[in-house]
Amino acid sequence: MDTQNQKNNTVDPDALFEELVRKIRENTHNMDLGRIRAAYEMARMAHSGQKRKDGSPYVTHCIAAADISVDIGLDEESIIAALLHDVIEDTSLTHDDIAKQFGTAVADIVEGVTKLTRVQYTSKEDEQAENLRKMLLAMSKDIRVILIKIADRLHNMRTMAYQSPDKQKSKSLETMEIYAPIAHRLGMQRAKWELEDLSLQYLDPEGYKEITDNLTRRMPELERFMDSMKAKIQTRLEAEGVQCTIYCRIKHVYSIYRKMFAQKLDINGIFDLCAFRVIVDSIPDCYNVLGIIHDMFKPVPGRFKDYISTPKPNMYQSVHTTVIGSEGIPFEVQIRTWEMHYTAEYGVAAHWKYKMGASANTALRDGDETTFAWVRRLLESQQESDASDFFYNMKVDMFADEVFVFSPKGDVINLPAGATPIDFAYNIHSDIGNRMVGAKVNGRIVTYDYVLQNGDIVEIRTSKSAPGPSRDWLNTAKSNSARTKIKQWFKKERREENIIRGRAMLEDELRHNGLTLDDVSDDAVCSPMLKRFSFTCMDDMFAAIGYGGLTATRACNRLRDELKNQEPKRKTALDKVSEAAGRRESHAPKKEGKAVHGILVEGLSNCLVKFSRCCTPVPGDDIMGFITRGQGVSIHRRDCVNCQQLLSNPENNGRWVEVSWAGKITESYLTTIMISAKDRNGMVMDVATVLNSLNAKVHSLSARTTGLNFGVVSVTLEVKDAAELKYITNKLSSIPGVNNVTRNGM
Repeated sequence: MDTQNQKNNTVDPDALFEELVRKIRENTHNMDLGRIRAAYEMARMAHSGQKRKDGSPYVTHCIAAADISVDIGLDEESIIAALLHDVIEDTSLTHDDIAKQFGTAVADIVEGVTKLTRVQYTSKEDEQAENLRKMLLAMSKDIRVILIKIADRLHNMRTMAYQSPDKQKSKSLETMEIYAPIAHRLGMQRAKWELEDLSLQYLDPEGYKEITDNLTRRMPELERFMDSMKAKIQTRLEAEGVQCTIYCRIKHVYSIYRKMFAQKLDINGIFDLCAFRVIVDSIPDCYNVLGIIHDMFKPVPGRFKDYISTPKPNMYQSVHTTVIGSEGIPFEVQIRTWEMHYTAEYGVAAHWKYKMGASANTALRDGDETTFAWVRRLLESQQESDASDFFYNMKVDMFADEVFVFSPKGDVINLPAGATPIDFAYNIHSDIGNRMVGAKVNGRIVTYDYVLQNGDIVEIRTSKSAPGPSRDWLNTAKSNSARTKIKQWFKKERREENIIRGRAMLEDELRHNGLTLDDVSDDAVCSPMLKRFSFTCMDDMFAAIGYGGLTATRACNRLRDELKNQEPKRKTALDKVSEAAGRRESHAPKKEGKAVHGILVEGLSNCLVKFSRCCTPVPGDDIMGFITRGQGVSIHRRDCVNCQQLLSNPENNGRWVEVSWAGKITESYLTTIMISAKDRNGMVMDVATVLNSLNAKVHSLSARTTGLNFGVVSVTLEVKDAAELKYITNKLSSIPGVNNVTRNGM
């Protein structure tokens, strides 16, 4: 055992707990230390014999979580729950055991914090989304659940050095994507900054080290600058009769890192590394100080933000301004009252009524219903979202920057940055959005995709005869609330249209995966899928895909997985191929199989077939079939690079099968071509023009530069056969500046 582990093995949990008790006595009042000590004894006995990765007794983590809870300013029940937060998951203790000794409220918090039961999902993203939904549900019942969870995660991140590299990265990414933004949404800036910095240390250790090393080298210079500016500001404010406290700090590492990434700078190109915070007694003093600061230093245009008159949704209030000092170095000044300061540092904990003598439990529950209604609204709007939509929409609704606009009556409406009049209309009411026929911003008519700016006055024009929302609005709306309400309208008003549309979308997605709707229509395959999403029949699923409640990709993946699960119950494709090989060896007459997607597999009928994405074969190509594990026969072009690699591997002997194109083919096939050309203005437009003149069915088109004045345009399109594809490539080759046109896999 190394020296560090030996040291941690000697950690005395009792001594750590006494330090916790001392902190509680110094920082809080009216707490029953007897109950807190009883909770510690229960945790110590329950976790007896359990060790952390660093070799320390496991209960030290529970004490650390409680210690952070005290720093945050949580109440007695929260500290008890923090001490017990892992006992339901990791020990034999139950919810009832905790409730009998400490009450139902504490037991409910512990159960909410406990890591959620692991369920087998199609993907890790699905699992995270489901766990996050449950976490948000627990938050909506009692916000202390997530506060203790943040304390738990913060201590785990502080001790992440003892985990494996893979665990360090996965937990850091989860922290950066979920816990740090939630801390921000709850106004807990101190916890947010530390979570971000600790996560960055493992996600980009080189970038983290570059910044910290540079800050260490420049610290003497930065400290002299901060001391000088602080003294100047302090002297001037005292001369003006303003009572204040001034703090100065260096921006935290992740804030610097994000600015470097966004503006493509190295750290030497970032000048506003320093920030000053002026704390005063009243709101009028805030604006008085702002005027004095602007008189002392030159303000930077466009860098003034007033979050006092228009607070952020997480209750944050301050006036921000960036000015240029006498040395020509820009720095930020934040001005706030003491009440605003406590809110900014500790978020929701700063507003709990228990600090003013009210019942902690009653105060929290009453406050949760109004202050944290956004959690419940987020849950309601996410009932039908798939995993990728859920995470994207959650980040937009909870964590994105805001834009503040006004109604014609002067009401302030906050929306996600990038919001449009559609978002504004649905924020007012669903009926306003559904009956919208136009919008005015600052008295002028604007299009639906107009991006709202801070201070805009927005007026929505409605009509009782409005046809309702357009499907295009789903792409234009920025807020998930608006998108959900649009989907609900289509769900209610256009069921038959949704069924037809959804069926076509699913068939298209299945075809791209080498399947047909008949392949997945068996009850054994589709029934688990319908049950998972609470559909009563396939039409319900088609309708959900049609109105956007479920993506065709997700439905296809689920059905494909169910098909794979049924495979062991049937005769495997590999077994059938072996029989076919035996028949060939015995010179038995060849049996002509039934074509699937235009492909005949020798010796097999109705075999599962999929077209490889590495080379995207089309009729007319020379092809081979490779038996995959659980997904049938994969069709490759013989000149495909991946096909050649598979052929060269002796382990794949016996997994090849003869395939051919059927005599009559009525389907179209997706294939991808790469156009190498000079990087010039209008090249992509020329390519699009040629494809349009040929009536080519283009599914996607993207372009990128490769350096040295060259670029590559990638086009995925639908063709009948190789002859049609050749005709298209010849036309594209004639475009000025095009060097060559090749297919994927070559």
